[in-house]
Amino acid sequence: MTQPSVSDLNHQAKSDLRRRLISARQSIPPQLWKQKSDRICAHLLNWSYFRQCRIILAYTSFRQEPDLSPLTAHHPHWGLPRCVDKNQLTWHYWSANSRWPLRKGSYGIIEPHPKSPQVDLSLVDLVLVPAVACDVRGYRLGYGGGYYDRLLSQPPWQSIPTVGIVFEYARLPTLPKDVWDKPLAGVCSESGLFLGGK
Repeated sequence: MTQPSVSDLNHQAKSDLRRRLISARQSIPPQLWKQKSDRICAHLLNWSYFRQCRIILAYTSFRQEPDLSPLTAHHPHWGLPRCVDKNQLTWHYWSANSRWPLRKGSYGIIEPHPKSPQVDLSLVDLVLVPAVACDVRGYRLGYGGGYYDRLLSQPPWQSIPTVGIVFEYARLPTLPKDVWDKPLAGVCSESGLFLGGK
């Protein structure tokens, strides 16, 4: 009988943790969820770097992820992801008066219309990254698809600041991690914006 590898054990630990944390997030009452989301938005708006960004990549809330939609009233240039296939995200411009409406994609996530223009990635100054959890050093637990791991490991993306967005209950002391996992530049919860693994 072979012993399970560290990678296998990490995979199981991540799966168990992911299931528990998503269940906890979906049990947050709607009014409290909105209050916590609004506090996250307020912390980002108070960050001077955020206000200077040319284009910010974000996400649409799914399964009660923190809602960042209030931020769109305060910054004019946004990019949202669209799942092209099982391995790739494309990023499309979005604004409240966009010609192309958002629509439900193949995973049930609200995403940009395929015809909406793609973002010029050389103008992106910040990526707000969805997560199931982050730890205090910036390591992220995602949804298991690897979209962001693949994206952020590519050279053009490595110099763009990344901030994981989670509720405070999911900002943990430590997460199981693999050798290929890379920490984000910061984490934002309703308790504050924590940059540089602090």
